[in-house]
Amino acid sequence: MRTSALLLAALLLAACEKKAADEVFVDENTAIDTISKEALANHLAYLADDAREGRMAGERGYDEAAQYVADRFAEMGLTPGGDDGWYQQVPLISYRIDEESTTLIAHRDGEDTELQYKEHFVMGGDKVREDTTVRAEVVYVGFGVHAPEVGYSDYDGVDVEGIIIALFGNAPATLPSEERAYYSSGRTKAEEAVRRGAIGMIGLRSRRFDEFVPWERIKAQAGARPGMAWVTLTGEPADYYPEIVGGASISTEVANELFAGTPISFEEARDATEASTPASVPLGFEVTLGRKTTHEVITSPNVVGIVPGTEPGLKNEYIVYTAHLDHNGVGPAVDGDSIYNGMYDNAMGSSLLIETARAFANSPAKRSTVFIALTAEERGLLGSDYYAHYPTVPSDAIVANINLDMPLFLYPVADIIAFGAEHSSLEGTVGQAIVAEGFTLTPDPMPEENLFRRSDQYSFVRRGVPSVFLKPGFTSTDPSIDGKAVENEHRKNHYHRPSDDLSRHIDWGSAVRFARANARIGYAIAGEKDRPAWNEGDFFGEKFGR
Repeated sequence: MRTSALLLAALLLAACEKKAADEVFVDENTAIDTISKEALANHLAYLADDAREGRMAGERGYDEAAQYVADRFAEMGLTPGGDDGWYQQVPLISYRIDEESTTLIAHRDGEDTELQYKEHFVMGGDKVREDTTVRAEVVYVGFGVHAPEVGYSDYDGVDVEGIIIALFGNAPATLPSEERAYYSSGRTKAEEAVRRGAIGMIGLRSRRFDEFVPWERIKAQAGARPGMAWVTLTGEPADYYPEIVGGASISTEVANELFAGTPISFEEARDATEASTPASVPLGFEVTLGRKTTHEVITSPNVVGIVPGTEPGLKNEYIVYTAHLDHNGVGPAVDGDSIYNGMYDNAMGSSLLIETARAFANSPAKRSTVFIALTAEERGLLGSDYYAHYPTVPSDAIVANINLDMPLFLYPVADIIAFGAEHSSLEGTVGQAIVAEGFTLTPDPMPEENLFRRSDQYSFVRRGVPSVFLKPGFTSTDPSIDGKAVENEHRKNHYHRPSDDLSRHIDWGSAVRFARANARIGYAIAGEKDRPAWNEGDFFGEKFGR
């Protein structure tokens, strides 16, 4: 009789504990159902409001946005995951060029031609030095790519020791997509140039760049915002190459003039790059590059919240969700508007991040999940790079990164592009989660844009973490809509412009389904026995894998 009473008491206690747990936590599917248009719209209304002044890292508007995210995380019951409560303070050097000091002089046939800042060229400041000047011969080096593993090099047959190189952005279209993304990186190109002894760089404009970012826009933006770099624990700016003493980008008009009478015309150089044909050659003239720079040490926080996992064998591993919170602040006015609100880029991604965190707070997964609203992405992926180098959880316990950046919901969306998923076992997991919300998974339709290395997930990839970057695809459920044309119109007329604001159209049904798919991916990764793994022989896995 006593045994029966004890058993009954134990069963009642277990039932009470289960009831209490059910009152606090809900199951995964019910948690995902809490993601709503109303909540997303409320976050957007605050983050993209003119009062946030474009959320520039290091400025008041960004700090207000960061506090907003921290407050939402606290309300949901997340655990603070920074090194300062909710915050991981990112030390930054902010540097700004003295426009009056900028110098670009072409020296040819005994004549000196001084070019005009903004009208003919633009340049940024030096991360460390206050005053730099360099004069040297110019050698054209195509894309500035050396990729021996695929049999391509722009440096064959030319010596750039003590030289200022002239090069295009991007990388040859004939390279496989992974290699193309890696070799398109400015960091990769600078490292190769330094290894070969170059002392300066001049950027050239492709025909595609002329089409989507006209020189008039470059002129308007030049000098409007400071450059930034994150600071290492030794006090040095990250990714600083002191061997490169000067740098500038020149207009197409100036490039045509400078290349005239050289072994290759500028249009021939463009033709060669479009054909992925190396055509590097000394140009037979010299240039002088000069500038003065002012510097300021500032900080700006990543906002970090954690939902601890529930499975004893897995809760010490972490899935990291990221979205950058910053945008471009206040800048040159366009049609009378000078606030660069960044509604789609990336108040939308940040709003999706917050609501994904809500789902996990309501129903924690087996593995722990980290949610980070990142600073200074627009300044060069700085907040993510800092976190990836100095994570607030054990670095070897981070198993995957899921990143959100500028998801466009300009029409009813039928498909999702999961940039990077094909490099690891994440592909199958992501595909199943997307299908569960009625989307199809689409391969990268624009490999020439190299989007996989242009957002915050690439900071984690470079530290060996399998990562995925989600964006709506170009296919609409309305067959009368050309999704690619709509996206191109946005990129040409609204991307990084004041008109990316709360007046832009949002297909809310697509946004909510996308947010739900984003949450499902995390739950699926969290429930798998094995960590995500790089595919055998994958380029990024071989280059960066642990």
